[in-house]
Amino acid sequence: MKNFYVVLAILFISFGSLAQKTYLHCGKLVDVKNGEVLNDKTIIISGSKIEAIKNGFISSKNKNDKIIDLKNKTVLPGLIDMHVHLEGETSPNNYLKPFILNEADVAFNAAGYANKTLMAGFTTVRDLGGSGVNVALRNAINNGKTVGPRIFTAEKSLATTGGHADPTNGRKRNLMGNPGPKEGVVNSVEDAKKAVRQRYKNGADWIKITATGGVLSVAKNSKNPQFTEEEIKAIVTTAKDYDMQVAAHAHGDEGMQRAIRAGVKTIEHGTLMSSETMELMKQNDAYLVSTISAGKYVAEKAKVEGYYPAIIVPKALEIGSQIQDMFGRAHKKGVYIAFGTDAGVFPHGENGKEFGYMVEAGMPAMKALQSATLTNAKLLGQENNIGQLQSGYIADIIAVNEDPTKSIKTMENTVFVMKEGIIYKD
Repeated sequence: MKNFYVVLAILFISFGSLAQKTYLHCGKLVDVKNGEVLNDKTIIISGSKIEAIKNGFISSKNKNDKIIDLKNKTVLPGLIDMHVHLEGETSPNNYLKPFILNEADVAFNAAGYANKTLMAGFTTVRDLGGSGVNVALRNAINNGKTVGPRIFTAEKSLATTGGHADPTNGRKRNLMGNPGPKEGVVNSVEDAKKAVRQRYKNGADWIKITATGGVLSVAKNSKNPQFTEEEIKAIVTTAKDYDMQVAAHAHGDEGMQRAIRAGVKTIEHGTLMSSETMELMKQNDAYLVSTISAGKYVAEKAKVEGYYPAIIVPKALEIGSQIQDMFGRAHKKGVYIAFGTDAGVFPHGENGKEFGYMVEAGMPAMKALQSATLTNAKLLGQENNIGQLQSGYIADIIAVNEDPTKSIKTMENTVFVMKEGIIYKD
C-alpha cells in the first residue's frame, strides 16, 4: 500500500509539471488598486486564476508553458460594463423587431452581440433588461456553449402600466392586453412584490425598475416619475429577501429621489439630477451609471429623419445632449460613479468610447478605469474575484496599444483579451 501512494505521488508531480501555465510579459501594467501604471511585469496564469505577478520578464523552464509578448502594450484587468442590453441593437426598424423576430432569432443575435462585447475587452457585464433570453445567454456562456462576457442580468425590467418598460407601449389597442407582474408591469405594492419574485423565479441576478419615463419608449414623457415611493420600497425590500439589489432607470429628478430614498443601489442615466439629489445619493451610498455614450448617440440619430418614431425625437434631442454635463457636475460633487454605457442603444462593441466621454467631462483617466474595474466588481459582490490584477484573482486580462492614463482613446481598441485564463483575442 505504501508503494501505491509513492507511485500516486510521482504521477501527481509528473502531471503537475506538464500542466500548462501562461506567462504574460507586460510592458506596462495598470494597477487599479493603487492607481498607478507599473513597468516590466510578468503575470503568471495557472488554469483560470492569476498565480503570481513578478518583476521583470520571467521565463519558464517548463517547455509546455506559453509566453505571450505584450512588452509594447499596456495590460489591464478585464473591464466591467454595468449597463448593457445584449438582446438587441439600435436600427431604424427596431420597433418592428418584436413582431418579426422569434425568440430563437433574438437568442442568435444576442450571442453575436455578446461576442463583440468580449472582443472589446469587457469580460463582465450587467444586462439591464430584455425578454429573458439574457438569462439563457448567461447560462450558455457559463457552460461554455457560446463565447461572451460573464453576465449578471436583471431579466425583464419592471415598469408601471404605460411606463418606460411596459412591453406593449405604442401598440394598437387590441394588441396591448393587460400585462401584469408576470410580464414585469407593476401597479401596486402587491404587484411589486410579485414582480420581483417572478424575476427571481425566472433567473435574474438583479432587479431593474424604470423609475421615470424614458427616451426610446413610444410614450411622450421622458422624465415623469412612474412608481410611487411605496412601490419602490416594496421592490427593494423584496429584492433584498432574495439577495438581489435594484437598479433604477431615471431621467427626471423626482423619480430619482423616490428611488434613492427607497434604497436602490444604482441610478441609470440620471440626466436631470439636481445638486440636492446628488447629495441624497452620497448620503445613501447610491451610485450613478451615467451612460454618456447612449445619450450622445440618440441625440445624434434623432437628427436623422425616420431613424426614430416621431414621438421619440424631441425626447432624444432634449435628454441625450444633457447627460455628459450632468456627469461632470456629479463627479465634481463627489457622487459615486460606476461605469456603464447602455450598449444596444448604440452598436455593441463600442463600449470603450465611454472612457473618453468621462475624461472629457472632467474625470481623471485612472478614476474612469477604476470605475470600470474596482467599483463595478464591488457593486456586483465580486471584489475578491475580478476587477484587478492580483494573485488569486480570476485571470480576466486585456491589453491596449497605449497607456490609457496618457491617451484614453486607446480604450476603444482592445488588442488582447483573456477571460478566465483562456485567450479569446491575441
